[in-house]
Amino acid sequence: MKIIMPQHLVKAMSAWLEEAYPHEACGFLTGRLEGATRIVEQIIPVANRSTENLRRRFVIDPLDYLRAEQQADAAGRVLLGVFHSHPDHPAVPSEHDLASAQPFFSYVIASIENGSMSAIRSYQLQHEAFTEEQFVHHKEETISL
Repeated sequence: MKIIMPQHLVKAMSAWLEEAYPHEACGFLTGRLEGATRIVEQIIPVANRSTENLRRRFVIDPLDYLRAEQQADAAGRVLLGVFHSHPDHPAVPSEHDLASAQPFFSYVIASIENGSMSAIRSYQLQHEAFTEEQFVHHKEETISL
């Protein structure tokens, strides 16, 4: 399992997550599947709708989910997953992340330490546990396998 994201999208995601620090921030990943490889072609930042503990929780509004799915469909893309930040914590899933995870989706987690992104990792839910995916930053804007 591998997920590839062009560098310009990594930078855009990082900027969104760093801007929200010290709170968690989130968004969607859309793109295409090439066998077992996921290629991110767009990020869709969305507001964190959590009403409590913003440093440790994110909530995505169901309408944001619906809009992201519609936007992906209209562009001929697949909704690949969700990205979010862990302010001043490692880029590993929390118990809350596991409880709200769905099969198929990739969960890209970025550690934001003192306002700057320090690590990115990606996971998929398999058999009620997270399995780490290989996360690849790609220098090219378009990716072909």
